[in-house]
Amino acid sequence: MSDTPNIFCIGSVLWDVIGRSSSSMRQGSDVPGRITQLPGGVALNIAMTLRRFGLSPALLSAVGQDPAGTQLVAEAKALGLNCDYLYRSADLPTDKYMAVEGANGLIAAIADAHSLEAAGEKILAPLRDGTLGSLDAPYSGLIALDGNLTLSLLSKIAKDPLFDKSDLRVAPASPGKAERLRPFLDQTRATLYANLEEAELLCQTTFETATDAVQTLIERGAARALVTDGGKLAAEADVNGVRQAAPPQVLVSRVTGAGDTFMAAHISAELSGAPKQDALEQALQAAARYVSGETTH
Repeated sequence: MSDTPNIFCIGSVLWDVIGRSSSSMRQGSDVPGRITQLPGGVALNIAMTLRRFGLSPALLSAVGQDPAGTQLVAEAKALGLNCDYLYRSADLPTDKYMAVEGANGLIAAIADAHSLEAAGEKILAPLRDGTLGSLDAPYSGLIALDGNLTLSLLSKIAKDPLFDKSDLRVAPASPGKAERLRPFLDQTRATLYANLEEAELLCQTTFETATDAVQTLIERGAARALVTDGGKLAAEADVNGVRQAAPPQVLVSRVTGAGDTFMAAHISAELSGAPKQDALEQALQAAARYVSGETTH
């Protein structure tokens, strides 16, 4: 693998604290299980998957200079991720994400990305100061962007000339932050990745299928859209048409990070030259392996 980054992952880089139980759960449940702490965040999850596919991702995010941040950067580097361009704040603590999962899926989650939000445009400095790009010579490669940034910063990125030449791939951080991506419906410059619930929130309507969702996203201004729907048919659309594929049926052992895996696998497949239909199918297969537990975090 080359040491030169071939994709930049912009967004959350934090600690995932995940509690998992093999029991079905509901509000108020108190059950045995396992609690783990792992490097996570949407941008980091995408980067880790890209690395597994042999790509050279680099991170653009905010990580504190606290012990948690130092350990997180050390583990990210050990995973083969380029951390040279991270904004390391002396004043902001390293962010965290906490989730509880049962046999019946995600029960609840809280994303504390306040430091990333507070850092704001500082995380984009390498794209502006000539390190990676500038207004005179915008970065022209791949960028994976997640919705953990503030709405104001995402709105600026949607029309900022710094990104005019980038192949911009954008994903919500969660259903609760899906609406933050609405600026990208006004600017046909990005490929949007979402699950059905996120697409519904983004479009403020309901959809019967992922196919309905991608068609509406294109009608509303997205350059390209991919929507997944759990174990049901997934779809992709652009101005040239719609593609559909069914995910493999597997026993679900985890859900946190599945969407990030899908997005990264799709990007990797396209970089390898796979036709659009094949890339969609390969991404679904990778996501299925992940949720089944076959692929390590």
